[in-house]
Amino acid sequence: MADTDSFIVDMADRMFADLADLQTIILSRSDAWKQRLWAELEQTGLTRAWVPEALGGAGAPLDEAFGVLRAAGRAALAAPLAETMLAGWLLAQADMAAPAGPMTVVPAAPDAAPLRMDAEGRLSGSARTIPFGAQAGHFAVLAHGPDGMAVALVRAADAKVAPGSGLGGDPANTVSFTAVEPVQFAPVDIAIEDLMLMGAVVRAQQIAGALETMLALSVRYAMDRVAFEKPISKFQAVQHNLARLGGEVAAAVAVAASAADTVSETGVRGDAALLEAASARIRASEAAGTGSAIAHQVHGAIGFTDEHVLHRLTLRALGWRDDFGNETWWSVRLGQFVATGGDQRLWPLLASR
Repeated sequence: MADTDSFIVDMADRMFADLADLQTIILSRSDAWKQRLWAELEQTGLTRAWVPEALGGAGAPLDEAFGVLRAAGRAALAAPLAETMLAGWLLAQADMAAPAGPMTVVPAAPDAAPLRMDAEGRLSGSARTIPFGAQAGHFAVLAHGPDGMAVALVRAADAKVAPGSGLGGDPANTVSFTAVEPVQFAPVDIAIEDLMLMGAVVRAQQIAGALETMLALSVRYAMDRVAFEKPISKFQAVQHNLARLGGEVAAAVAVAASAADTVSETGVRGDAALLEAASARIRASEAAGTGSAIAHQVHGAIGFTDEHVLHRLTLRALGWRDDFGNETWWSVRLGQFVATGGDQRLWPLLASR
């Protein structure tokens, strides 16, 4: 799995540090930074990282692009890079080129009412909590067609997008289609669960990245903050909390990297992909909850203020837990997998990981 030991990941880290620095964004109180950042993302090809070169994309390996998403998590990036990359991946499954500009995928939850496509290719239905729906120029839509699943590229202007925001303040919108004619559509051998699985691994990477920055901030603050004439990092209770936070970060990074490796090697189908993705989603989500609480406890009241960067990381990490199936849904799905296969199927799979 590409981590920081990759040119493309190093480039993304530098770009986010230069153009999406958390403290600079907070102090500016403006979204002007997004335009410059997005121009750079498109120029470098990161927005189309998962689109094959034959379709006009960068054709980057899956594992390296997953590393970019972890870097985006470290920056708590408030821009639809992950959603655009995921939309490009979905379109590529149907051999469709991705347009320029920000995109997002529909649906973004496994229990959404199914979107339907009629024989003429017109889309109908609605989906809730679509990340960055209000900022997308196009939607990559996975829908039930008359002959099976189909992928459609839809102009955002042709759909109805209701206002809404997620826990971190980024758009999360209900998107509705009423006999909408897509720009293009094609049949695809992809199920809703396949899209949810890919999205869950994406979110696990982002959560792991955000937790890495939470740990770095917490350690630095504990070493700088003085109470009773010594740094609070010298107090045993704080040391214990930082050790717990380090454990949560290590766990999230490990499961996210393992899931990304598996999907990169085997795709989104198969027992190994399901086991790894479900485990990553569940464990990373647990780490987001526990890690965010510890980070705020170490920082005290200052971490909750608008002027401090910590809340931009914790709120987004907590919000990412609900996209593409929350930990409860994936826990049930993992339980079904184990119960159906039995130990004769599970143990060899576990032993091979």
